[in-house]
Amino acid sequence: MKPLPFVWPYALIFWPVFLWAYLRESVIVRRAQRAQESTDSRSLQVIMFGQGIAFLAAFPLASIRALRIAPVHALAVFSLGVAMVLAGALLRRHCFRMLGASFTGDVRARADQEVVSRGAYRVLRHPSYTAGIILNTGVGIALGSWASAVVLAVASLVVYLYRIGVEERALVATIGEPYRQFMLGRKRLIPFVY
Repeated sequence: MKPLPFVWPYALIFWPVFLWAYLRESVIVRRAQRAQESTDSRSLQVIMFGQGIAFLAAFPLASIRALRIAPVHALAVFSLGVAMVLAGALLRRHCFRMLGASFTGDVRARADQEVVSRGAYRVLRHPSYTAGIILNTGVGIALGSWASAVVLAVASLVVYLYRIGVEERALVATIGEPYRQFMLGRKRLIPFVY
């Protein structure tokens, strides 16, 4: 059995959602690549390379029968994956709106930069990266492959953890105490856990 994103009529659901989620991301990446600053420590390239390799692996892995979720669960798993892609993309867009001009796609910091603590930033330091992990993992789940989901989840977590380290160092160095206080009040990626 083919992965449902490649089967009619499920492809009519998956691919528009996938494009809607990732086209916005590509605009942000292109803009960030043109204006990248040294404070980014090449984290944008790490994210693009790591996630690119993960996607290149995830789609072929989904075709390997032994790495797929049982066919009896295919529709439920596909639906869960598409819902995760939608949820991750919506949370990312919410984060873009909350950060406003502070959202750049690469790591930049200004001494007069506002420390945003509204919306999802009331609960987490980096909800946009949580959203990215949910979004990417959702693709693997929609493909119906536990291996694809694991590859995309792990790659996303690794690249975003690198970005978080770079970003937090830059923000503490530039903004100082207001950002330190923000960090003390919330976890990085998972509310009340991490």
